[in-house]
Amino acid sequence: MKLYGYWRSSAAYRVRIALNLKQLSFENLPVHLVKNGGEQHSDSYKALNPSELVPTLVDGDISLNQSLAIIEYLDEMYPKPALLPQDSATKAKVRALALDIACDIHPLNNLRVLQYLSGTLAVTDAAKADWIKHWLHSGFTALEQRLSQSAGQFCFGNEVTLADICLVPQVYNALRFAQDMSAFPTVMAIQHNCQQLAAFALAAPEQQPDAQ
Repeated sequence: MKLYGYWRSSAAYRVRIALNLKQLSFENLPVHLVKNGGEQHSDSYKALNPSELVPTLVDGDISLNQSLAIIEYLDEMYPKPALLPQDSATKAKVRALALDIACDIHPLNNLRVLQYLSGTLAVTDAAKADWIKHWLHSGFTALEQRLSQSAGQFCFGNEVTLADICLVPQVYNALRFAQDMSAFPTVMAIQHNCQQLAAFALAAPEQQPDAQ
């Protein structure tokens, strides 16, 4: 199994956590998103993933993009430990929370969005920082409210789910952008609990071979 990713990519970080939770061995193949104009734009990588984004997972003859699709594939192919609950209602709630993070919070502080703001639109660094903090605060405010109704040790009770896999990389991003997280105690308690698990700790950006 091969994982094409970047050490600081939130989406690749999610997949690394899932692979570690499943105790699956994989070859970590770095795609540097900044060096040489962005290696994701190379012809060889575009042939693998025309979206020019990471991650891409290759498992035998199967090549997959989109982190949540990859994680659900892994969960179905390698079902233990399960990353989604069995009952439909709770499963839908876990998916919704994961999508709150992966679709509503993450894209607005993703690298290509920030590069477009500072490059094509010539937004100042101060204005870009305001953009990042505005959307992080908005997203985490809603997330904190949802988690206050569902959280135990983790996002949904006391078992790790897809929601936790999405939460931890987004908190990492927020802290990297110096976001004040004091208004989100439930989020931060879950993040702390997750970080005590080896699967999360080993997936951390600074632990990756391409970390700089």
